Amino acid sequence: MIDAIRYLVAGGISWRAMPADFPAWGRVYAFFRRWREHGLVAEFHDRLRGRVREREGREAEPSAGIIDAQSARASASVPVSSSGYDGGKKVPGRKRHIVTDTLGLLLVVAVTAANVGDRDAAVPLLRRLRSLHREITLVWADGGYTGGLVSWCRQELALTLEVVKRTDAMEGFVVLPRRWVVERTFAWLMHSRRLARDYETLTATSEAVIQWSMITRMSRRLARPRARERR
Repeated sequence: MIDAIRYLVAGGISWRAMPADFPAWGRVYAFFRRWREHGLVAEFHDRLRGRVREREGREAEPSAGIIDAQSARASASVPVSSSGYDGGKKVPGRKRHIVTDTLGLLLVVAVTAANVGDRDAAVPLLRRLRSLHREITLVWADGGYTGGLVSWCRQELALTLEVVKRTDAMEGFVVLPRRWVVERTFAWLMHSRRLARDYETLTATSEAVIQWSMITRMSRRLARPRARERR
């Protein structure tokens, strides 16, 4: 069942196009939905993340994170009620809001309509981050998160939100400290063809697909021999 879901997320196929080598698509989808509704996919994902962090010599729980958002075009299956238009990026569809650790591993994710502002979506996202990861005290962000959100995080969550901005002296492409980590995570997600667009009717399903994409990446990372072990 897990291999079937990973195949669907990586290949971007529809549920009904599930190859005959796997169980019937209806059974696979029922398994996927049951795991999503009971929070099992999030628990599976978080346990793998802890294993990856420990393998990299880190504590299982992070102490800092990076927040960002990505707009994605929506397919015809996405309801109008959960879709919108991002005027800044000129993208119709949905927006993926994520917080990662300093390794680029996913901590929390929320999917909204594309017209929802980054600061508006950050409030419930950072609340959830604080409740799930109590040791986090610092989050880096881009210029889209400036304003009252910085003081709100300090007063309400005892969290430091540090905005990393471009300066006027910067010309062309410049790798900004910390912000490149979350951008790389979005690039990792784009390797999963199911995430090239948002095909899901429910935003909760979109969030689950993102978690399954990261599960595949982390499991491959854990299966790969470490450099020291290869010698």
